[in-house]
Amino acid sequence: MKARRKEEGRWAWRLTGFVTVCVYIFMFAPIMATVILSFNASMFGGFPMTGFSLQWYGKLMANEQVLTAFRTSLWIALVTAAVTTAIGVVTSFALVRFEFRGKQALSTLVILPALVPETILGVGLLVLIKAVDQPRTMLLLVLGHILLAVPYVVLITQARMVGIRRVYEEAALSLGASRFSSFREITLPLLVPAVVGGALLAFTISFDNTSASLFWRPAGVETMPTQILSMLKISISPEIKRARHRDDPGDRRHPAARRP
Repeated sequence: MKARRKEEGRWAWRLTGFVTVCVYIFMFAPIMATVILSFNASMFGGFPMTGFSLQWYGKLMANEQVLTAFRTSLWIALVTAAVTTAIGVVTSFALVRFEFRGKQALSTLVILPALVPETILGVGLLVLIKAVDQPRTMLLLVLGHILLAVPYVVLITQARMVGIRRVYEEAALSLGASRFSSFREITLPLLVPAVVGGALLAFTISFDNTSASLFWRPAGVETMPTQILSMLKISISPEIKRARHRDDPGDRRHPAARRP
């Protein structure tokens, strides 16, 4: 009986491993194919490749508009990651460790932007700033990205904070440490994995944001996703080929984008 259970457990782990490998292949195979095809000498992607070439990377590095958009997206994403990480750590600590009036309302308010589709949120905030006659600025764009990323950072850090036992902090307090010192020396180091994960996720959300940036960016300012989208409206060039989601507007407006 024990041998049978052991054999069943072995096959269960094998099946789990097989399914996991299939999921990873399904997720990353298109990305790997895109990377490989980026070195194709032909303008149109497809196998077999016609030759190995770096010409499209050369054209990309010579495109000043793309480089400017990349730098803009990079610094916006860095600022967003830094600010949202700080807000997420403080908010999650308050929600987990303290009881106060309006706690549930604050928790709902923080998570709310993640529940609203980006397009609806983008249009709503655009209507609001137009109603108060506020011009679109870089500050508003950065604040919008922070608004979109904060819920995810809070959820990640809050989940980690729940797993940190309060007795560690109480022990430090009983030995004479201040509450800030206890947080800095004990709680924060234990939160490092969640902090790093939240910061990376916030950076990715900001850098790859398209729909909200279209509504909030100032005139004449392009982020990397909006610059790629504007280039797709004009032509299809290998220098801007990348893995796109199924709902990318470029796939619907340009049938050539769907060519293998």
